[in-house]
Amino acid sequence: MDATQPLFWLALLKIIWINVLLSGDNAVVIAMACRSLPDNVRRWGMILGAGVAVGMRVVFTAVVATLLGLPWLKIVGAVALLYIAVDLVLPEAEDGEGGVKAHDSLWRAVGTIAIADLVMSLDNVVAIAAVAEGNWTLIIIGLVISIPMIVAGAALIMSLLSRFPFLVWAGAALLGWVAGEMFISDVKIHEWFGEELSHRLEYPLAAAGALLVVLIGWTITRMRRTAHEATR
Repeated sequence: MDATQPLFWLALLKIIWINVLLSGDNAVVIAMACRSLPDNVRRWGMILGAGVAVGMRVVFTAVVATLLGLPWLKIVGAVALLYIAVDLVLPEAEDGEGGVKAHDSLWRAVGTIAIADLVMSLDNVVAIAAVAEGNWTLIIIGLVISIPMIVAGAALIMSLLSRFPFLVWAGAALLGWVAGEMFISDVKIHEWFGEELSHRLEYPLAAAGALLVVLIGWTITRMRRTAHEATR
């Protein structure tokens, strides 16, 4: 399948569409990680974050798809994603304290985006690899074209986060939801509970993940505020 065949362009459109559909959570991560950056570096944070997200997806399309059948992989990923979700909500809860320099903040935001995308790209890479059928030209072109789409999504979400701060918590809960779905879809969980029960538990576990993130974030926020007030 090469660029002279209609199937090539049809597959390319499928890859772009799949990546846009499955990148809503990545746009949330980019927006949340960059929301506290100074204005002069915020755009670079979004662009670099989206670039890292897409670049890592190209690499892990070749790797992660072969590892999805291994037990414990998605369980570990779900735990990591829960940590990221809680960590993202804490800076907003702390009212911007900490005074990190702009340059350090930029790369810390990009690093957070990279880790989150590593965890959250399992669905993307499987779908894209299936459509591309091993054609790396399709994979790379399709994902690179998707960069401005992800940036646009992150920009829209970030503008909403600035106007409505409570949406930060909603975004963290969304990541917790994704973590719950990832956890219950692990091969080992299916072995323990069976396919049918695992599918039944998908939504309850996803809701539990969202609730867990909010509870942990709220608890840590209250503890830090209490400790801060006690030191005044």
